[in-house]
Amino acid sequence: MSRIRLSRWLLAIPMSLLALATIYPLLFTVNVAMKTRRDYILDRFSLTDTLRWDNISAAWNSVGMDRYFLNSLIVVTSSVVLLLLLGSMAGFALSQLRFRGSSALFLGCLAGLFVPFQVIMVPLARIMADTALIDTYPGLVLVFVAQFLPFTVFLMTSYYKTIPREVIDAARIDGNSVYGVYRRIMLPLGTPALLSVGILNALFCWNDVLMSLVMMPSADHRTLMVGVTSLRGQYSDDIPTFASGVLIAALPVLVVYLFLQRQIADGVAAGSTKG
Repeated sequence: MSRIRLSRWLLAIPMSLLALATIYPLLFTVNVAMKTRRDYILDRFSLTDTLRWDNISAAWNSVGMDRYFLNSLIVVTSSVVLLLLLGSMAGFALSQLRFRGSSALFLGCLAGLFVPFQVIMVPLARIMADTALIDTYPGLVLVFVAQFLPFTVFLMTSYYKTIPREVIDAARIDGNSVYGVYRRIMLPLGTPALLSVGILNALFCWNDVLMSLVMMPSADHRTLMVGVTSLRGQYSDDIPTFASGVLIAALPVLVVYLFLQRQIADGVAAGSTKG
């Protein structure tokens, strides 16, 4: 028993340090957001003794955060819906349907995971400009779908492979078409993975800055994460207001993760073992 307790303590110490290193930036941002500009200049690391919620309202109203929030909501929702639809269809086909070239197609999807956006940024921006998709919602949605679809296909294929083949065969014997099997069998059974992948893709799209900045350059179409950067310019040093904007942008992500962290872990783990 003493060895077990010792091993637990040895494990708890590095995990506690890791948790502290993760939480500290958030606590530091909250502390800065509650300070006045003068207090921050005098001592940026001291603990604030007041709660200045006017910094939050100033950050929200100064650059039109409500418009940026709506832009992010539209783009993220549309992207996640398309990713789940295409990813679940592709995962079903690659895991349960036998056709020539399925393995090569799956490997091609996996290869997309290793292509960073920076590599294709310039030619993609030129293509989007030539097709008049720059600075439009559909343009950014298509870029998000193209960037995160390989990840979605990989997870959905891994999960659907855990479903016994006999379930599919029984559904086909009952008279279901391929689409009927997908809609009546695979979608309900894939709910844990769909929920997990949907949450992860929503976080990826919401937190993105580079793709949103390239595809939505005008001020009216900026996403929330890009809009936060406008709170700090070359001649502006109002760091408490900037920290308040960071909190506004991070709050939806924190809420989603805190309430759905179990679903994220369960959905990812569900596709990691063969059932």
